[in-house]
This record gives sequence, C-alpha cells and structure tokens, in this order.
Amino acid sequence: MKKAALISVLLAGGLMILSMADFPSWGDDMSPASLHLSSYFLEQAYEQTATPNIVTAVLGDYRGFDTMLETVVVFLAALSCFLIIRAPREVCIPDLYMYRHKATGIVVRKRSMCVVDDEDYCFERIDSDWTPQDVVISTVSRFVIPFIQLFGLYVLAHGHYSPGGGFQGGVIFSASYVLLAISTDLRTMVRKLSERTTHLLSAAGVLVFSGVGLFCLASGANFLDYGGLQGFMGETLASGHSNGILLVETGVGMTVTAALAIIFKLLSSRGTVMEGL
Repeated sequence: MKKAALISVLLAGGLMILSMADFPSWGDDMSPASLHLSSYFLEQAYEQTATPNIVTAVLGDYRGFDTMLETVVVFLAALSCFLIIRAPREVCIPDLYMYRHKATGIVVRKRSMCVVDDEDYCFERIDSDWTPQDVVISTVSRFVIPFIQLFGLYVLAHGHYSPGGGFQGGVIFSASYVLLAISTDLRTMVRKLSERTTHLLSAAGVLVFSGVGLFCLASGANFLDYGGLQGFMGETLASGHSNGILLVETGVGMTVTAALAIIFKLLSSRGTVMEGL
C-alpha cells in the first residue's frame, strides 16, 4: 500500500513538473498576465478601490470570492483538526495532578485536582512532565506579548497602505498566544483564549466576510461588490470600497487567529488541551 501511494505521488509530481514547460518564463513581460491583467490593476486599482496597496486591492476586491473561500478553507482546517484530534473529556482527566510551591519549588502530586484560581496562592499547577520555567523568559514574554498583538492589529488595519492584511495580522496575533503558551504553559493560554472563544471567533470571521457580501447584495449591488456600501453613512464610492476591504480583512484576521490557536492547542496537547508542548 505504501509503495502504491509513493508511486502515485511520484507520478503526480512528474506530471506537474512536465506541465511547467507551458508556463511563461519568470518575469516574462509578454505573458498574458503582464499584457492584460497587470497593467489594468496598476492603472485602475487605486481609482476603483481607494487602496494604494495593489496586492490588498486584488485580494480583497478583484479576487474577493477567492479570498472568502480561502478563509472558509482555514476555518474548515481548524474544524477538521478539532473533529479528528480532540480527545473525549473523560480521556483528558489525568491520573495525577502536579503542583509546585512557588517559594521553595517543591513539587507535590495529588490524585484529585485542587482549585488554584488565585494568582497569589502559594501553589501553582504544572504539567506532569514538568520542566523548570525560567522567570526571566516568562516575564519578558509577558512584557513583549502586548506589543506583538498591537503590531498584529497595525498590520491588519494598515494592510490598505502597506504590506499586510488579514492573513498576516492574524498570524502575528496568534503567534503572541503561542509565545504565551511556550513561555508559561498551555493552561495559561487556554485561560486567556478558551476553546469556546476560538471556535466562535473562527466562525465569526467567516460570517463577517460573507456578511459584507450579503449587505452589498441587499443594497442592490452584486455579492462582495463594495459599491453597495457607497450609500451607507453617506460614503463615496471609493470610501465604500476601502471600508469594505477593511471589513473583510478583519474577518480574515479573526478566522486565521482562531484557527491557528485551535490547531496549536490540539497538536501540542495531543488533543487533550490540558497540558503539553
């Protein structure tokens, strides 16, 4: 079976390599894209979308359907990982619970879980395969994380005018939570960004993207034709396109942030979302 799968992969790869012979050369100014599409986007994108960043204009406006379906794919990837990897609740209950005394570092094992919600409590929950945590690393990470999140929001909001957008901003924002989990533990990340929150956030991002399209449709324009936002709050046609792109990029950022957080929590904990890394 493995040999048949390997042969199938090699054949598919060989066919893809052979098909590359019909592709235009890299940077060929006589390729169809350079003769028709590129010149049109460069000349018309700013006037039609009020977006100086041509890449964002193409992804968010001209290729709006494709970008929306890419967002759906990210959401489905996170949902698939949850349905395949997430362990049942009864499996997630460990046999032993480990607690560390903050002042002395002494580790205590208990058969039942204690409620340790107060940050000033003298004991803290640790993983069963506990490794010592560095106070310097955890402290510096907590100081840096807000700035990472602020930069993620900046990349998302300024994707119109500089390199960035929903995908990039979402990856940066989710990376801040990954850093929190690595520098402390997975439970700290889950307390800040619970499973319910990430599930709702990932679905809400898709709904925001498609909701903008439905609003345009209800306004008498085509689906994802941001010209339908022109009359909303007395905006001009260019402002409607610009704000429409910002809204859909926000939806993309929400889905990407939540989806990456879901996948990380599942893979790092083997589906238990209790402890691991």
